[in-house]
Amino acid sequence: MYSRRRTAGFSLTEIMVTLTIISLLGALAMPTLKSVRRRSAATAMANDFRTFAAAFDAFVHETGAWPAEIDAGIMPPEVSTRINPNGWLRVPPTGGHYNWDNNQMHAGTRFRAAIAISSTATSVVIQDLDLMEAIDKIIDDGNLATGNFRIGADDEPVFIVAP
Repeated sequence: MYSRRRTAGFSLTEIMVTLTIISLLGALAMPTLKSVRRRSAATAMANDFRTFAAAFDAFVHETGAWPAEIDAGIMPPEVSTRINPNGWLRVPPTGGHYNWDNNQMHAGTRFRAAIAISSTATSVVIQDLDLMEAIDKIIDDGNLATGNFRIGADDEPVFIVAP
């Protein structure tokens, strides 16, 4: 009589069921992962804006004047000892570069001092309104048309330090 001997290993059906379960779990985790990534990017940028604004505020209180206007992606020399250069010069999650604006006009509003995220020749700001709204909820009133955090000229985000 012929006898079949079972070999060690998994059947094709067992492997397929396992892969299906793993795929379903991965599909369920993706939206959560995306939400966590967006929340952490918004929190990081909000913290950057707060830190930078505090350094500029301290500078104006000590000297009586705001630092001079400077191009995007360049650290204002007046506050170089107050701000970690790596923080100011890194590319934010939205792309672009941090930019110090002094006596400017954004979206019809004139202000004395602001920190913007501006495009440069090497970096473009990504228009992600969901991320901008998440940042606005953390540091401002949750409305991108009002308050200190707004969408300014050329649809670039701007945090107004002094109106």
